[in-house]
Amino acid sequence: MASSMVINGVQGALLVLALLVFLGNIMMWIIMPTDTYYDKWLPHILADTNSTFFGIQGPIMLDFTFPILFIAAVGCIYLHLGKKKISDSNTASKKGAYKFKFLKRPMIVKGLGIVTLTELSLFAMFIALDVWYFSYYVRYWFKQVPLLQMQRHEKLWQTKFDRVAIVFGLAGNVCLTFLFYPVTRGSSILPMLGLTSEGSIKYHMWLGNIAMTLFTIHGSLYITYWTLTHRLSEMLKWDQHYVSNVAGEMGLLCGLTLWMTTYPNIRRKMFELFLYTHYLYIPFIIFFILHISVGFACIMLPGFYLFIIDRYLRFLQSRQKVRLVSARVLPCETVELNFSKSRALNYSPTSTMFINVPSVSKLQWHPFTVTSNSNLEPERISVVIKCEGNWTKNLYNLISSPSSSTNRRLEVSVEGPYGPAATNFLRHDMLVMVSGGSGITPFISIIKELIHINSTSQSHSIPKIKLITVFKNSSHLSILDLILPISGIPSSESCTNLDLQVEAYITREKGQIKDKLQTPQTVFFRPNPSDAPIYPTLGPNSWLWLCAIISSSFVVFLVLLGVFTQYVIYPIDQNTNKLYSYSKKALMNMLFICSSIVLMSTGAFMWNKKRNSSEAKQILDMEDSVTSISSFDDGERELESLPQQSVIKSVNVHYGQRPDLQRILLENKGSSIGVLVSGPKKMRHDVAAICSSGLADNLHFESISFSW
Repeated sequence: MASSMVINGVQGALLVLALLVFLGNIMMWIIMPTDTYYDKWLPHILADTNSTFFGIQGPIMLDFTFPILFIAAVGCIYLHLGKKKISDSNTASKKGAYKFKFLKRPMIVKGLGIVTLTELSLFAMFIALDVWYFSYYVRYWFKQVPLLQMQRHEKLWQTKFDRVAIVFGLAGNVCLTFLFYPVTRGSSILPMLGLTSEGSIKYHMWLGNIAMTLFTIHGSLYITYWTLTHRLSEMLKWDQHYVSNVAGEMGLLCGLTLWMTTYPNIRRKMFELFLYTHYLYIPFIIFFILHISVGFACIMLPGFYLFIIDRYLRFLQSRQKVRLVSARVLPCETVELNFSKSRALNYSPTSTMFINVPSVSKLQWHPFTVTSNSNLEPERISVVIKCEGNWTKNLYNLISSPSSSTNRRLEVSVEGPYGPAATNFLRHDMLVMVSGGSGITPFISIIKELIHINSTSQSHSIPKIKLITVFKNSSHLSILDLILPISGIPSSESCTNLDLQVEAYITREKGQIKDKLQTPQTVFFRPNPSDAPIYPTLGPNSWLWLCAIISSSFVVFLVLLGVFTQYVIYPIDQNTNKLYSYSKKALMNMLFICSSIVLMSTGAFMWNKKRNSSEAKQILDMEDSVTSISSFDDGERELESLPQQSVIKSVNVHYGQRPDLQRILLENKGSSIGVLVSGPKKMRHDVAAICSSGLADNLHFESISFSW
């Protein structure tokens, strides 16, 4: 208990430190477009940080790059302590968890979807920052209009038109600065704030739409300006010591191509097109840096820097083929894949894992919810895949074909799993889970977690569970068989003591089909010896390793940049920032960043891979033995009967109707009812509307996203 209090105190101090640094960084954003910054602050900053090692780029990195990377490193330590903490916060949190529950009350905003008051407030503050940035930069740049008008020999309104065009681009940079944080899956910043990358994808979409709108206006205004002033030749200008127009135009073309394919109908119907064009973010960023110079790009660098680290670590993990040991083919065109994993790999309920099957598509990666539990199944990790597109249908046909009944290998690579740093479902008296179709899969992982807690701890009060699930036909009821784990099956007493009520609604059948229901088919695979169990990319102390990578790679980058500036740039430029080519400087900076990240990330990855090799060999020996295979087969046979006894008996099946969600939610008694929803957009909106209607004060909508 004492150690837990110490860890809580240290975590609190780290949060305060990170908050103070962040507020200081935001203050720099607010003050930067003002006269105070340019007339008073900037001269002192340049004088105090004047260095032959970093030039004018140094103070920009000090003000904007270093603080965010420092927060990311602090976040890694905070999350590492969270893993070590021994607490009983689940029961204690019931008292004060909802003191500010109005901040989490869901609202449906057209164009934004389901948002909480907190999210809406943060979004409004971001818009206010962008408006502030825009308005003050217009004011600042308009002061230069008389001088520029005389130099260019143009009309006053034309010069103002030019200044407004440049400010639209500067405002777009604000959005770009925050754009990559939500898609950094292994981020230490998001979980420190209680967020996940999956749940933050909507922020990435909002920021992307705003950024591309501003950049498109920026580019269009400049083309119009050059046309009006008879200087269209400026479009072909690549200035080595100022803004490169050609690079900006190339970047805008990449961005527009990417942006057009994000339209919801295109994304749903042509996901491959959306996926492949999204890789245009690479040339977009390269041309963006070449366009504005690396010095100014350092303002948006930290988010992209952390994204590159995460992306490269994902690349390293994806190069390893993993051990797919078995699959269960359900009669509802659904398949459960079971992988071998290291005992050191722990993950939270509602985690997701990205999967690539080269025999289906070498390039496509798709996210699926992890339905297993790392405590109940320490050597297995499972995902459930429902046929809902070409990729999933091809995979299902590949596994369910007669040739799959023989022991053969299916080559698979994975990224993840990714999920919340912690979950706290025990704070509720009751959990109501509403799902539609394959949306049930996140709830399977939650139920398994509660089964584990119920079987191992007597000190926790397990909430009642009501699962409301909607299927098209009765064959989908077989998905409920997946609620019990493959291995480490708890005692029947721990299952029966769990207060689980399942209400299944079959919408396209009027009654029970008399034909005999098909039983799930189990398919075993024989992995190659080179296939490895899934293990933590950076080992059990992954957050500490990530902290080391962020810190050491940035130090290596600074050393490389300092040597290059001192011995290559400074002898030519003498810190004037006018003589050495902007493009060469930008390309060398990008090379140094990538090299430092690759060097330090590869070293950390290889170190942990070597340490994991001994455990991988033990797992390989165990799985290859005849005894283990037969025992696993017995476990599968036992599994086929257990769900019918422990789960299906508590299922109430309603044919030919849909659930009355308002009645179901309002009839529940208790001081705290946690409401989770996963399914179609309309279902999510209906549940959110009921929870926010004020008809019941005990409904607490959990804003957890289950969809990428």
